[in-house]
Amino acid sequence: MGSIQLFFAHYGIWAAALLLLLENAGLPVPGEVGLVYAAHLSQQGKLAPWPELAVVACCACILGDNCGYWVGRGAGVAARNWLRLSADRVGYAQRYFDRYGALTVFFARFVAGLRVIAGPAAGLSRMGWPPFFLANSLGAGAWVTAIVAAGFWLGAPVGRLLSSARGLSLALLAVAVVAILLALYKIRRERPKGAAHEC
Repeated sequence: MGSIQLFFAHYGIWAAALLLLLENAGLPVPGEVGLVYAAHLSQQGKLAPWPELAVVACCACILGDNCGYWVGRGAGVAARNWLRLSADRVGYAQRYFDRYGALTVFFARFVAGLRVIAGPAAGLSRMGWPPFFLANSLGAGAWVTAIVAAGFWLGAPVGRLLSSARGLSLALLAVAVVAILLALYKIRRERPKGAAHEC
């Protein structure tokens, strides 16, 4: 928090924008912490008003996720080779994003960890850009609104807000991992049926 406080003291609202841009592009930086702190400063009148903060934060999230998406899409074969992904695993991922990509991108926004990898993973799996952009924009708007509202109107100390957000993120992460594994299992079981039908 000390480093984040100094960062905000120097750059104000653009500190939140940069943290969110980098986090959503796929880098493990504390974007959520920065946005909660920015909302807290806004509530105290030490930063831009909350509507301006929400717009800047939302734009940074959307731009960051799109950067991550196109990096993942452009990396393509090189990334798959580096990660040693077999053709079957790549196929499962592509079918998963074809079917559940929009929901995954939207709800990943609310889960620390998944938020970092959602954009690059969607690009790597060659999810279509229009549905990605729509789901990403809607998710960014909902997430930013929730975080800014929590930091601004609840009036709780920053530490308590971050602790609550961290606990909720861990619970959502567990649910998301189970849901993704079940979806991949279902896709894997359906594959032989599709292959048999083609024959």
